Amino acid sequence: MTTNVLADTGVLTGRSLRHILRSPDTIITTAVTPVALMLLFVYVLGGAIHTGSSSSYVNYLLPGILLITIASGVAYTSYRLFLDLQGGIFERFQSMPIARSSVLWGHVLTSVIANVVSVVIVVGVALIMGFRTGASVGAWLAVAGILVLFTLALTWLAVIAGLSAKTVDGASAFSYPLIFLPFISSAFVPTQSMPGPVAWFAENQPVTSIVNTIRALFEQQPVGGDIWIALAWLVGILVVAYGFAIASYRRKVTAG
Repeated sequence: MTTNVLADTGVLTGRSLRHILRSPDTIITTAVTPVALMLLFVYVLGGAIHTGSSSSYVNYLLPGILLITIASGVAYTSYRLFLDLQGGIFERFQSMPIARSSVLWGHVLTSVIANVVSVVIVVGVALIMGFRTGASVGAWLAVAGILVLFTLALTWLAVIAGLSAKTVDGASAFSYPLIFLPFISSAFVPTQSMPGPVAWFAENQPVTSIVNTIRALFEQQPVGGDIWIALAWLVGILVVAYGFAIASYRRKVTAG
């Protein structure tokens, strides 16, 4: 029987979204930590941090906070996927005439939608705190595209974690290093202020190029080569994570 992948994915995405609507605290929780960090760094630590930029510290900080928001949010994808596995939902789906890939894509698209909502909340709080930008519509669209690509890359990593985890805690624990990574980047302070080895790591890990690109777009500055480095990292992570996730899912289905 021929199945409509898009239709199946739409139905399963709707199912996952209904779960979120029944417990909107997941989105609120995802936004709380980044907002708390933003308040802490801007109002408590910001006065002691010198970025070399003429703009306010909240402007400097926001790109990294947005990445932390997404890194926090994708953990719920891993968690929900793990619960579906433990609840036997996947076995039921296997007996139905639906595209296998739509099961995973339903979770992934739900992650994108939920994280977009969380990001909008964080940006709204940043505006209240004094964030300002003269970025054009095109620049905003570029920022949105980068954030969506970042969400997709991390969500497919979350899928691998959800399929591989043995416990609920293990399903979401993978996100902790992802949340911590922006702290060792240009997200909070310039990398030039860091000790040699730390600065080298910060300058050559993916978060720094992504943060620098988003910051340049907000400040209407040339993005330079950072955007290509950022895109290379994101596309590379997405392709590799997608491949491993699909392979892991097939093993799970076969084993089941």
